[in-house]
Amino acid sequence: MGRSMLDLWVGIFVVAGMAALVILAFKVGNMSNFGGGDTYEINANFDNIGGLKPRAPIKSAGVVVGRVKSITFNNERFTAKVTMAVESAYKFPKDTTASILTAGLLGEQYIGLEGGGDDKMLNSGDSIRLTQSAVVLEKLISQFLFDKAAEGGTEKK
Repeated sequence: MGRSMLDLWVGIFVVAGMAALVILAFKVGNMSNFGGGDTYEINANFDNIGGLKPRAPIKSAGVVVGRVKSITFNNERFTAKVTMAVESAYKFPKDTTASILTAGLLGEQYIGLEGGGDDKMLNSGDSIRLTQSAVVLEKLISQFLFDKAAEGGTEKK
């Protein structure tokens, strides 16, 4: 009887460990919160989305208010069209700005929304006109190096 009780406890421990791994996988994959609640869709066009991915969070004032639903290429404007699903509980004015931001230096990218002062609110299917693309670290470094090289060439003695 002692052996079977030990086997039972080991089995319970293994099942609990596997359940913890599944929960951790959902947390890492951004699938833990923001399920299938009431949402409305808004769109935004960005010149460069960097490493933004579908299901990335949409935050306003640090609070997750939605998720990126899809990312497509706009053949007419030659930009990336990002469709966002925002929870119905959160309303934003028509002059809201959307920026692609990075959590930390090398963290995940997300969309930050900053509300404007318009009286009219965004509805499902509306587009955000004021956008700021992702900051690409390689471009910043190359611009810095280019500027430093230009300074060195024009220096007078």
